Amino acid sequence: MIDGVRVVPLLQIPDERGKIMHMLKANDPHFLGFGEIYFSTAWPGAVKAWHVHRTMTVNNAVISGRAKLVLYDLRPESPTRGQLQEIFLGEDSHALVQIPPGIANGYKAYGDKPAILANCATEPHRPDEMWRIPPFSPEIPYDWSLRHG
Repeated sequence: MIDGVRVVPLLQIPDERGKIMHMLKANDPHFLGFGEIYFSTAWPGAVKAWHVHRTMTVNNAVISGRAKLVLYDLRPESPTRGQLQEIFLGEDSHALVQIPPGIANGYKAYGDKPAILANCATEPHRPDEMWRIPPFSPEIPYDWSLRHG
């Protein structure tokens, strides 16, 4: 795992009407603050990457569909600099992934329906707070194509 990244299994409460899916509460030990929450959708096979935040911590959870979240540590002083991490999230793996600043992150939707990823960020979005790297840039050694075996 990348240093500082947290993967927190989340509670789901199903009944015959549907379910409640927990994400983040102010009294959770991993709660760092609230800036904004937004939802990102992607069609199966679509890649949304790479985003790198300068000061913001993001908390991601997939509330519908499935997504492969990929992280790459760009922090100069990190003991895991240059390390990749894949995390599969979705209806069969409900978890919160907390991503500190300086880690490139992106996701690819997979399965048979769009993915809806919730991001509860510690700061409101500001264009100058982040930078983007194209999803297929050689700067990050990751292949988004489907792997067999």
